[in-house]
Amino acid sequence: MLETAIAGATRQEIVEHAASAADFRHALVHLRDGMRAHAWTAGALPLNLTSIVNRYDTKTRQEGFHVLNDWDGLADHVVNADTIPVDVLNFLIANRGPGSDVAPDRVALAILLDYYFVHILALLSLRVWDEGRADEQLDRLQSLLGDLQGPNGSGQPFAADAESLILIATCHYEREERGYDLLLERVQTLNHAHRVKIALGHAPSMGSHLRFGFEATYARDTTKTRDDNVADYPWLCFALATLMREYARMQDAGVQGVERDRVVEALLNGLSADARAFVGDHPPASLLTSEADRVAFRDLFRTHRSALLDEFERFRPQDEGYSPLAFFFNFSHNVLKGTVVDALLRGEPWPLTLNDLLTGVPAGDPKNDERRALAETLMGYARAHPSPIRGRMMPVIVYDPATGRQSMSVAMGKMRE
Repeated sequence: MLETAIAGATRQEIVEHAASAADFRHALVHLRDGMRAHAWTAGALPLNLTSIVNRYDTKTRQEGFHVLNDWDGLADHVVNADTIPVDVLNFLIANRGPGSDVAPDRVALAILLDYYFVHILALLSLRVWDEGRADEQLDRLQSLLGDLQGPNGSGQPFAADAESLILIATCHYEREERGYDLLLERVQTLNHAHRVKIALGHAPSMGSHLRFGFEATYARDTTKTRDDNVADYPWLCFALATLMREYARMQDAGVQGVERDRVVEALLNGLSADARAFVGDHPPASLLTSEADRVAFRDLFRTHRSALLDEFERFRPQDEGYSPLAFFFNFSHNVLKGTVVDALLRGEPWPLTLNDLLTGVPAGDPKNDERRALAETLMGYARAHPSPIRGRMMPVIVYDPATGRQSMSVAMGKMRE
């Protein structure tokens, strides 16, 4: 059903039907009705995803993940009643659609619809193991993502690959963290290529997340960082071990170029928050269940330490250009949501995925100016709408090369010990 709807003209027909409303507000309300019902009647092919979404969402919640709904930070005990795309749509109603004289914005409507569908694909990414053909299903999901971000859509990309949908599905706050261990066990069963792509997304995402926590939430206290991120450390360990094996393979095969640079950059980013936890001989309690991955990483790291440390220096954040090591945030989900919100407010998509903000490779990439502009735009929103942390109001997204250099210097010192 999704392949037919996403690859064809269904989304365009849904947008045109909503845009036929008298004004932007009514167009948004019409689109919201479809999002809430997971059912669409516009066009020649009605699309009803209600039973599918409800079944998969219920099953995924039972395993510990609320893929479609964000945590209610004000109530602090429940998830929001509306899905994340509907929450964003409601924000747009309040900020761009309050008057009857505002014409429907087809670009914004299309971005919202694609944002809805990328969350449905993210939900499916946690179900690829259900029939025992996870690698095959993940490849099929890759095809769906390509169609979603193709010429029939809004022009707003969200993720570089299907593996990153798993990150999008799980990178917002979960009060109970029981699902992460089960999901990691499943990820370990994927083939090499899929595991490497997951590691390339998760290592820099968790590096930025943990650096933010270390600086803001835990007042530069490593013990508190470790104790409050028990679910994150095994995932980061998996990502680092996977990338370390890939680096060793490339080193042995003499592989150079962008592919290698992305592995090196992701390794540095993942290690930047707490290098000693992974390179030393005394792991924290948060890594006790990851001993095999930790030892594999540590031993390969020590073998290649000299070459790696030299390569790491090329990724030290500079005042110019873009570096993901200068990018700090509480949750990757908020980075993606902020990107979409800004695109909606401007009525123009950003030509960047979440993954684009997790790398600065290659150094001369024309995208780096756009990456820097988007990161600073998101920081501007975060500063204008700070969150209470340790009794102070703080932005939850920051781009700061100076702090990035400091974090890297500390990590490099620990890696040289």
